[in-house]
Amino acid sequence: MEKILTRNMDKENSQSLEVYEAGGGYQQLRRALTSMTPEEVTEQVKASGLRGRGGAGFPTGLKWTFMPKQKTKPHYMLVNADESEPGTFKDRLLIEKDPHLVLEGSMISSFAIQADICFIYIRGEFVRQAELLDRAIEEAYAKGYAGKNIVGSGWDCELIVHRGAGAYICGEETALMSSLQGGRGYPRIKPPFPAQYGVWGNPSTINNVETLSCVPSIIENGGEWFAAIGPDAKNSGPKLYCLSGHVKRPGVYEAPMGLPLMELINDLGGGMKHDDRPLKACIPGGSSVPVLRADECDVNMDFDSLTKAGSALGSAGVIVMDSSTCMVNALLRLAHFYSHESCGQCTPCRQGTGWMEQILQRIEDGKGRPEDLDLLVHIADNIEGNTICALGDAAAWPVQSFVKKFRDEFQAHIDAGRCVVNAQAAH
Repeated sequence: MEKILTRNMDKENSQSLEVYEAGGGYQQLRRALTSMTPEEVTEQVKASGLRGRGGAGFPTGLKWTFMPKQKTKPHYMLVNADESEPGTFKDRLLIEKDPHLVLEGSMISSFAIQADICFIYIRGEFVRQAELLDRAIEEAYAKGYAGKNIVGSGWDCELIVHRGAGAYICGEETALMSSLQGGRGYPRIKPPFPAQYGVWGNPSTINNVETLSCVPSIIENGGEWFAAIGPDAKNSGPKLYCLSGHVKRPGVYEAPMGLPLMELINDLGGGMKHDDRPLKACIPGGSSVPVLRADECDVNMDFDSLTKAGSALGSAGVIVMDSSTCMVNALLRLAHFYSHESCGQCTPCRQGTGWMEQILQRIEDGKGRPEDLDLLVHIADNIEGNTICALGDAAAWPVQSFVKKFRDEFQAHIDAGRCVVNAQAAH
């Protein structure tokens, strides 16, 4: 496939406006603002089948239509650059290597919803990336691609980077809004949805960095062109896959939606890092989605295929684990993360994530009890679906899937009072 999202990244000084414009940059913003209506932009995105690349996979164009048709209050576009999902680093790459693509996509999308301000909410740890965005925004303002009367169209929209404070929960859209307003990053119950009651009570739309970076190519080539990339109209377009773990060539790879998982691992990733250690398991969509056993990895990387396989595409953060991986230790690391990152607002998540970490630590320390595995699953089942936001589900799904699919290993760990995987490797 011809590179779309990463086509500029090998160019020298790819972060500069000069290089971006030389490759046709900002022509689609000009085209959208001077020869299309906001409704026409939205219709092209709807026709493309573009679905959110941040994890939920909601149809982007449809999301935009939820904004009020009659504008009586300020409208806001919120770009979610709070990339905190373990195993995920695609948005960071886009910002580092091609920040003007992110800005152009954000501004076209802001025009579609008639936003007055476009906020880019960026993860607190992304210091260098925030600086790159600030520099790119200065260049965009200087050339009339942001601010007042953009490209002479009569449309005004400010472009502002807002740095978070390093909280995973702020990747959730309502927690992001609360943080942006200066409050604690607490998710809130929906409805009302952001399109009706968002930032400061005004209509707001929130999209992921990669999602909005697809928009310029949709305007350039048309929604039908984008929809033709991938297996079908519901799983369309180019996709950035983050590959990490026990592979020879970890990194970010652009390929069509629906790329076979084993092709990503073996061809793009160069295969397993150690030839004598076969694939054991893979998390296909960032740490929060259910794990796949090696015999389940003959699956395509798209929304519907992975759902059918019992997992999810999520953020396409692919974490590969070979036969040397202790699944108890791997799950303990994940459980620690979700316990640490729980905002504490909902009792099932606040208490349950800590309990799951404690039980897994007990098993890891060789003090596991016969009832611990059923207790782990019981706690996870009582967290899932009982919290305001999806972090509860994100904490529960790894526990449920790891214990279900590798129960024998967990049981052996408890029975032996130590890690059986490492013991086998030692022999």
